[in-house]
Amino acid sequence: MQAIKKTHVRYLILFMLFLVTTINYADRATISIAGSSLQKDLGIDAITLGFIFSAFGWAYVIGQIPGGWLLDRFGSKKVYFFSIFIWSLFTVLQGFVGYMPAANAVLTLFMLRFLVGFAEAPAFPGNARIVAAWFPTAERGTASAIFNSAQYFATVLFAPLMGWIVHAFGWEHVFIVMGSIGIVFSLFWLKFIHNPGDHPQISPAELSLIADNGGVIDMDKGRKSGAAGPKWGYIRQLLTSRMMLGVYLGQYCINGITYFFLTWFPVYLVQERGMTILKAGFIASLPAICGFIGGVLGGVISDALLRRGHSLTFARKLPIVCGLLLSTTMIICNYVELDWVVVAFMALAFFGKGVGALGWAVVSDTSPKQIAGISGGLFNMFGNIASITTPIVIGFIINATGSFKWALVYVGANALVAVFSYLVIVGEIKRIELREEDGSLVLDPAAPLVTSH
Repeated sequence: MQAIKKTHVRYLILFMLFLVTTINYADRATISIAGSSLQKDLGIDAITLGFIFSAFGWAYVIGQIPGGWLLDRFGSKKVYFFSIFIWSLFTVLQGFVGYMPAANAVLTLFMLRFLVGFAEAPAFPGNARIVAAWFPTAERGTASAIFNSAQYFATVLFAPLMGWIVHAFGWEHVFIVMGSIGIVFSLFWLKFIHNPGDHPQISPAELSLIADNGGVIDMDKGRKSGAAGPKWGYIRQLLTSRMMLGVYLGQYCINGITYFFLTWFPVYLVQERGMTILKAGFIASLPAICGFIGGVLGGVISDALLRRGHSLTFARKLPIVCGLLLSTTMIICNYVELDWVVVAFMALAFFGKGVGALGWAVVSDTSPKQIAGISGGLFNMFGNIASITTPIVIGFIINATGSFKWALVYVGANALVAVFSYLVIVGEIKRIELREEDGSLVLDPAAPLVTSH
């Protein structure tokens, strides 16, 4: 009798999510690596650069609920493909703004960054839906931590490359190279991403393993017959939940730390610490390595605590609180002079932030089953308001004080507010059950579960 073939196609899917998230964050970070040279060539001040940094965030926030609805309506594969291709195309176009008059270049760059943000909006809710479809419940925490850590790996892999490109060829070429990588990857996405039941390489044994242990394998079947638009009544129920409001505030603050590293950190190394842009590109990768390790470790620790019998609330909150308290150590950089000590504390802070970045795992535990894309989009919308405010606030602080000292205090304070939110506001972590207007529970056992980032 022939043995049943065992496959692990879900790990290939996870690898694809890891790669696309790496490219996603690398394209966000292009502007930070190019920022110092771009600022000099275009003759703009710190406030203007802060607004350019923030352009991505305005559109990214606006696009979250529409992006989540598109995912729920048309499925992850198609919507995500168009998302990758379009944001990569707009990234390439940023490489040509230097040929325009300075005033026009600044406006065009802002608009292109805005369009990149809007095109990327479905990405992380899409990640959430794909993990929900492909992974059993017991594997989701670690799987989510792995691909979520791609945001740090993006800096590890691409910051030195982008720093070298700026140094050798000019800042314009960073956008052209990174955008081209994304366009090519979008074609691989079409080839390798499928629903579990449609994948040509999956075995019946693996499909049964996923389906029998919480994976929503038919998530994207029959989506076109769904509701015509966002379920505003359901959204209102999320917005009136104290637990969810605490989670949203916590994610806003966590993303405040993230966007400091994605935008102003390389500029900090060049302008505050006197490093060359080439050296800054390499140095910026060191804290990111620690963030990558912390990001994976946070998910592993949380899942291990669950397996040891601790409550879901304890298992999620302990890494979040401890990690974020550790991230406040970046403030110590204001009191040291040696560059290696500065880098060490930044690395420690980013490691702590990685450990504490379990917000999407919390979303997987709390979101209603019926609105995976919209719920993830709403969470991501609130969290990424920080992508707007953080670059602008830091730009004003630098412009007013002439240094980054209070900017580091501001970023560290974000971590403390996130700790307060999880300890005081969130309370018990549990799944929300939606109700109709008459108070009856909404039942939809076939609907998808939201999972991590």
